[in-house]
Amino acid sequence: MRRITRITTVGIASAALALSATACGKSSTDSGSSSTSSAGAVKAAIAYDIGGRGDQSFNDAAYAGLKKAEDELDVKGSEAEPSEGEGDADKVQRLTALARAGNNPVIGVGFAYAPAIEKVAKAYPKTTFGLIDDTSKTGPNIANLVFNEEQGSYLAGVAAAKASKTGTVGFIGGVEVPLIKKFEAGFVQGVKDTNPKAKVLTQYLTQPPNFDGFSKPDLGKAAAQGQLDKGADVIYAAAGLAGSGAIEATAKAGKWAIGVDSDQYNQKGLAAYKDHILTSVTKDVSDSVYNLIKSVKDGKPQSGEVRYGLATDGVGLATSNPAYSSMTEMVAAVDKAKKDIVDGKITVKTTP
Repeated sequence: MRRITRITTVGIASAALALSATACGKSSTDSGSSSTSSAGAVKAAIAYDIGGRGDQSFNDAAYAGLKKAEDELDVKGSEAEPSEGEGDADKVQRLTALARAGNNPVIGVGFAYAPAIEKVAKAYPKTTFGLIDDTSKTGPNIANLVFNEEQGSYLAGVAAAKASKTGTVGFIGGVEVPLIKKFEAGFVQGVKDTNPKAKVLTQYLTQPPNFDGFSKPDLGKAAAQGQLDKGADVIYAAAGLAGSGAIEATAKAGKWAIGVDSDQYNQKGLAAYKDHILTSVTKDVSDSVYNLIKSVKDGKPQSGEVRYGLATDGVGLATSNPAYSSMTEMVAAVDKAKKDIVDGKITVKTTP
């Protein structure tokens, strides 16, 4: 039975109120310790990044890991949503409320949680905190769950170069931050190593501190249309929820889209466009969440850097679309590139 409690956060006060309401039957202890229910249930929580659950990508992958933990580990899960335009103080309140409610671990989905986790982890040393996509903040009870996004993106570049008929492909980044630059770097390198004459159109939707590029599909749709108008026939978007707009525009034009983070071919919200989602660069966010929860339940909580790369299938390319497997020359090129990266023959750049 699904027992996940979903909390919609609307400001600092309401976040605390909502979490207090869901903690019925549980007792709080002093700062630095974690509460438990009278039945001793293991509880875990995830705090979503911009776009929240339903983004068909990054956040949904984290949710899948929490759901798997519920189903297989008898864990009671909670979710907390971000509020639009929030700051670090909101994130601190959200994580504090989750920890105070007895959740262990508490996982921040995305690098934006780094400052908040650094602060809250010190206040709750007996609680394990997961920080996805960031290694800048560390601590004895912080697990930094990170990925070699550039490696998976390199494979997407190989696939794009092989699938393109015009020799022009596109990359759309949600927000121009170092993490997304890794996606760009790997993709461009993969394209150019495969076809040096290929043209790569690159566009970022917003610049920090404006993070709308991760949450507004219309921005991705407009950017993709602009690249299509310039001759791109394969477009790769690393833009969270905004990427769904890019997929929509690309599919409606009858061209190839490359998804990100989750296998977007299998996302129900994108079913109308799935035939034109050639592949997706996957990050095993789901298993990273599940593995951290399991480690805490087993009494051996992960801490420090926990990296997921191509060698362990922590990143990769999805093959769900039958059209992908039918392109045998492309598949062979991708498989060779993967082997060369794992064997150290290809070093993928992390900056453009």
